[in-house]
Amino acid sequence: MEMDAMGAARRWLADQGVRRVRDGWVSAEDPEVLLTSNEVALSRAGDVFAEDLDAADQVRLAFGLLDLLDEYWVTCEIRFANEGAQGPLPADVLWGGYRRRLEADRNIEAVTYSLWVDWFEDHTTSARAFAEVLGNDIDRVVAQRSEILLRRARRVLECSGPVCWTVKEPTYRTAAQLPALHPAVFRGLRASFHDIYGDLEPAAALSLLDRLDLPTDTQHLAELRHVLTAGHRNHYRSPRAWEDAVRSCS
Repeated sequence: MEMDAMGAARRWLADQGVRRVRDGWVSAEDPEVLLTSNEVALSRAGDVFAEDLDAADQVRLAFGLLDLLDEYWVTCEIRFANEGAQGPLPADVLWGGYRRRLEADRNIEAVTYSLWVDWFEDHTTSARAFAEVLGNDIDRVVAQRSEILLRRARRVLECSGPVCWTVKEPTYRTAAQLPALHPAVFRGLRASFHDIYGDLEPAAALSLLDRLDLPTDTQHLAELRHVLTAGHRNHYRSPRAWEDAVRSCS
């Protein structure tokens, strides 16, 4: 499906006079100027949502453009469209697009960055976004244990620091039933402490941390346990806490 979407995006760009060359992209408007993928995304991605297509096909085309360009700005235009006058976008296509790319066996940094800094840091969208990309089907992930589902779960857990603790704790606890997800749950807890918008409840987070089967030399494990035991919720609320933990644990 991603290959079909990518092909559609390539054809759409060609219709706009933009084509791929060996070292980048060129536009029919100025074929002597080499464009980067990011420049193409900045100049063209928003135009997808002005196309004479239904909203679902616009979203599919935008995701194809994301696959083709691998640029974070495409995800920004998707979110702008969702929040704009013609939004919200069809939820099944929007979140299905995110889920499929989170399951893909390739680099998807633009997708996880989008989740982290846009959907998860905004508390008006974080609960719905987290539920759609993992929370709603964490039981299926744990039951089926397929590598595709585990890949998605790991990626979401690791960037879920800003999600409200009450929203993500049940998913964290279910994920902790599966040892294969323990490192990702740990990284989610660590991000929940360190992210500027990170959120956790120290006692509950410590209880969860103690359930994880991790190597004793796991980097930052001792320090995280130290700050949680001391009752600290977030690095930015207690800026000296981590430094004190590093000294205590060294």
